[in-house]
Amino acid sequence: MRLEGKKVLVIGAARSGIAAARFLAARGATVALNDRKPIEEWTDEARALKAEGVGLLAGDVPMWLMDQIELVVTSPGVPPKNIPVRYMERAGAEVIGEVELAARHLRGRIVAITGTNGKTTTTALVAELLRGAGLPTQVGGNIGTPLVSLVDSSREDGWTVVEVSSYQLETIVDFHPNVAVVLNLMPDHMDRYETLTDYGAAKHRIFRNQTAEDVAVLNAGDPVVASWASGLRAHVTLFSVERELEEGLFLRRGGSSSSGGELVSRTRDSVGGGERVLMTRDEMQLRGLHNVQNVLAALACGLACGASPDSMRETVRNFRPVEHRLERVGEVAGVEFYNDSKATNVDAALKALEAFAAHAGRIVLILGGRGKNAPYAPLAPLIERKARALVVLGEDAERIESELKAHARVIRVGDMAEAVRQAAEVARAGDVVLLAPACASWDMFDSFEHRGRVFKEAVEEVSSLRFQVSS
Repeated sequence: MRLEGKKVLVIGAARSGIAAARFLAARGATVALNDRKPIEEWTDEARALKAEGVGLLAGDVPMWLMDQIELVVTSPGVPPKNIPVRYMERAGAEVIGEVELAARHLRGRIVAITGTNGKTTTTALVAELLRGAGLPTQVGGNIGTPLVSLVDSSREDGWTVVEVSSYQLETIVDFHPNVAVVLNLMPDHMDRYETLTDYGAAKHRIFRNQTAEDVAVLNAGDPVVASWASGLRAHVTLFSVERELEEGLFLRRGGSSSSGGELVSRTRDSVGGGERVLMTRDEMQLRGLHNVQNVLAALACGLACGASPDSMRETVRNFRPVEHRLERVGEVAGVEFYNDSKATNVDAALKALEAFAAHAGRIVLILGGRGKNAPYAPLAPLIERKARALVVLGEDAERIESELKAHARVIRVGDMAEAVRQAAEVARAGDVVLLAPACASWDMFDSFEHRGRVFKEAVEEVSSLRFQVSS
């Protein structure tokens, strides 16, 4: 893709937009970086791009400039139906996202992972599995490192493991993963998509450029995702935690494991056919059945990429939860605190609750933030059975309270520090305080990572106060 001299508009001055603008300018493009925020509210890194030859443009893009643009690179938060974007496309500009820009320049092979929940844990684990097998590997995308910033470090004999969101998949054209994974499909981002079908269609785009030489990894336990298998060109590998499969990876209950079961790979081909126990569930450090699902998907990727089962087993044994994903923060007066700030939708919050379903104590659940127009009712049965109380905050607090107050005591608070203090007061020794908000973070925080860090700081503050009192 020729970039020298091309007139490019990058929309969105956050992480991916900054990386895209820097990449384009370094290759001789004439680049303007645009964001609705006033320039004084941009990050120092974004403003520093001016010294690298990038024009900075706040607010609306003037018509005279839109008429000159040849390429538009949008950040994931910019919907394709954005009117200025559509205008420039109709005027002849190509519109792509940062992931597509990167894909046109990356060397080597790609593993791409998407799904409503579990993307980051699975992506991080796949990268570790490949590294543990001695394969040159780098990781980026929606997991935090813009993909375009990995172009220079990519190599022909290496793998790039990419977490991709539905937003990023909306703007792909030539993006071609050699191994593509869809973990699950649940209602999410219903503030952006009109129906679950629309949301699923965006996810399905991950397979659009695959060939018969590629591998598609699908969740056999998700009816929608499993239904895609028959229409794909790639070789399909299924995984399941619900049932044993004739071919694929699955959780076998019981077996040689003391309680959790075995993770099994079964093949039917004439060469290397049969089945192999890859590891037992008891060997995993990750909690919850949903994480067994993530591990099965990651193992399927590892096998597709040529990683040895023995090396993968050792890697999974040593793999700890990713930050903000069922991350154990600490213990105060016999109460354990867990940070699952990444549970930004109802299904993810439900999975977090299910991870503690067998816990002897009860749960004080911290919920709330910017809702996604999805009902909270699916949480009700488990809340009624396990929750000691709900602590709610943020824009959707009133709706959460109205939908769940019949199932548990509800405490409304104004900020995260108060939420943690109230949760610590209500909880008893043996209980778990769980941050699993079921909402986006943008009403009160910069990101789910910011929300998780504030939660952890609040837990540390409560721990410090309790220590002072006991001393």
